[in-house]
Amino acid sequence: MELENKATSLWGNFFNVKMVQIRTFHMTWFAFFSCFFAWFGIAPLMSVVRDELMLTKEQIGWAIIGSVSMTIFARLFIGWLVDRIGPRKSYTWLLLLGSLPVMGIGLAHDFQTFLLFRVLIGGIGASFVITQYHTSVMFAPNVVGQANATSAGWGNLGGGVTQFVMPLLFSVFVIGFGFSEGMGWRLSMVVVGVIIFLTGIGYYFLTQDAPDGNFDDLRAQGKMSEKKNVTGAYWAAMADPRVWVLFVIYGACFGIELTVNNVAALYFMDYFDLTLVTAGLVAASFGLMNIFARTLGGLFGDNFGSLWGLKGRAFWLFICIFFEGLALMVFSQMHVLFLALPSLIVFSLFTQMAEGATYSVVPFINKKALGAVAGVVGAGGNAGAVLAGFLFKGAVDWSQAFFILGIIVTSASFLAFFVRFSTRQEDEERAAFAVANIDTLRRRAERANRELDAGLNAIAAKQNGTPAQ
Repeated sequence: MELENKATSLWGNFFNVKMVQIRTFHMTWFAFFSCFFAWFGIAPLMSVVRDELMLTKEQIGWAIIGSVSMTIFARLFIGWLVDRIGPRKSYTWLLLLGSLPVMGIGLAHDFQTFLLFRVLIGGIGASFVITQYHTSVMFAPNVVGQANATSAGWGNLGGGVTQFVMPLLFSVFVIGFGFSEGMGWRLSMVVVGVIIFLTGIGYYFLTQDAPDGNFDDLRAQGKMSEKKNVTGAYWAAMADPRVWVLFVIYGACFGIELTVNNVAALYFMDYFDLTLVTAGLVAASFGLMNIFARTLGGLFGDNFGSLWGLKGRAFWLFICIFFEGLALMVFSQMHVLFLALPSLIVFSLFTQMAEGATYSVVPFINKKALGAVAGVVGAGGNAGAVLAGFLFKGAVDWSQAFFILGIIVTSASFLAFFVRFSTRQEDEERAAFAVANIDTLRRRAERANRELDAGLNAIAAKQNGTPAQ
């Protein structure tokens, strides 16, 4: 069953938090931001952790792999769970439980315990699936691409912000309060864990599952299929080849972003001789592009969809992935900072636009198993990061590893042409898109009429010397 009363405008009502769709949008991106910040909070401090725990380059490589491997399974599971119990409860439990290993990593005393907590922290990466699911059920086809892209992009922004905030927070504890460096990075992670926990409480009380209510109530009213049907729809989605094509494609964009978030600070320290704080600031430029780049990917996805239907969305996805791969190869060959930084930014732009473009396609693959599709595709991002992580275990030079990844990404872009839709679905989505646009125009006309009436009343009142109505 199709959920009703989805919002047909994002930017026109952006600050109207009385609308449950808009309030949910803001909660989803902030929750994902918090999770992404915590997920990679330790990355900009790895030089300190490396010295204290005496980690080898190979052990750092395993920590990189471990940080994203757990998320593969977490995303697959959360995709099934969110279809059953709804995004509100799913996000709440994920945030509350995920805060524990974030704080707990402060107890690590050797490589084994550090790796264990690093793996467990990876579970909060499943928050992305809930974010995309929740915005997909709240927004209509004409804006769902940009709503998904913006919520995820601003969430991913946490991966950039953490690159410079965590070194600053670390400095506050070490320089400001006089703690040792070993205690400083541990306390910094405790602060982040507390924020995650509080966000989980807020999510439960400030959101609901769908525009018309929570899943339990909607199922009781017969407006949603029963929980027992979720598993069947999940396996049906898993059998769709398009889902696995998007799985690979997302690995070629989000998987690359995860890898860069994990290695960027160390890369700029070791290859460009930068300090901890400076390397964090440079590395942050990659993640900070999320403030608008992923939104552009979703926005253009919606625009391509309005012009050429669902196949237009898939073609835009190809464009983004193809140029991401080219930009990554260029970045890998830059060995002076004033060339490396702009090439990193261009590479980041296409990477994050590709992520937005991917999730402008996802909501249209299988609406009966949206959680399953979002979960599988999202897991692809982490699978890509795991595979990419093996290139950074010391077998090859890191700049060479980036060049190899660029070749792989460019090749993967051509898979976008295998994401196809039936003529019937193309026609149905064109009709739904048109209806959503008409509703948007109607709302704008009503608002304009109200403003016109208010203006005429003010003029009449001024002429008659009476208060405006």
